[in-house]
Amino acid sequence: MNRIEKLFEKKQNQILSVYFTAGYPQLDDTVAIIRELETQGADLIEIGIPFSDPMADGAVIQKSGTAALNNGMSLNKLFAQLANIRANINLPLIMMGYLNPVIQFGAERFCRTCQDVGVDGIIIPDLPFKDYMANFKALGEQFGLKFIMLITPETSDERIRLIDENTSGFIYMVSTASTTGAKDSFDTKTLEYFRRINAMNLRNFRLIGFGISNKTTLDAAFDNANGAIIGSEYIRLLGTEPSIAEATAKLMKKLGN
Repeated sequence: MNRIEKLFEKKQNQILSVYFTAGYPQLDDTVAIIRELETQGADLIEIGIPFSDPMADGAVIQKSGTAALNNGMSLNKLFAQLANIRANINLPLIMMGYLNPVIQFGAERFCRTCQDVGVDGIIIPDLPFKDYMANFKALGEQFGLKFIMLITPETSDERIRLIDENTSGFIYMVSTASTTGAKDSFDTKTLEYFRRINAMNLRNFRLIGFGISNKTTLDAAFDNANGAIIGSEYIRLLGTEPSIAEATAKLMKKLGN
């Protein structure tokens, strides 16, 4: 059974997923960050693949991606760092990145290597659903990977149900149509969107991302979905705190964990 499925089998609510950019702050921090997140209470980890044109990312993640690329991060380097990750890490791991680096690496080779190193799922924000159905769904099934699709407040009910019927990891609920970045709270319009999706009674678990940075936004996500995804605030802390351990501890404290 895929580790994402195992997680959802034993925990249905208040799931905390944390995103970081591979190769930031330092090139070889990847394994140390994963280890610290597991130790300090994350349920799920999203490993960001840095890209030169990250259209869905806000300033904090864009800056971390540029720094990671300047540090020398690449998919080959990242997979090498993850080669022995399953020796002592049990949490589900998801690779998150844009389509261009995956295509350049080779889609089948990418999926096979994800399986080889113990990655459980893939998020490609700019992967069209049509292309997923035509080219990637079968690869996911072949290599035991969950392809996670994103929905936004603008996504139609018809498209949401299509995604729900054709994926099996979880649905990534983007809280707003804007780029990533921290928010102090969610407005009424966003909360109405959360309630609309709740009322659809989808079969997949749902995690809310974009804008979660404190206990208020985390609790709102927990109240309206199975879990939450946090990225920008953690990356900001990784860039300002003296160590990975201190950055992770400060994040957990801000979230009330």
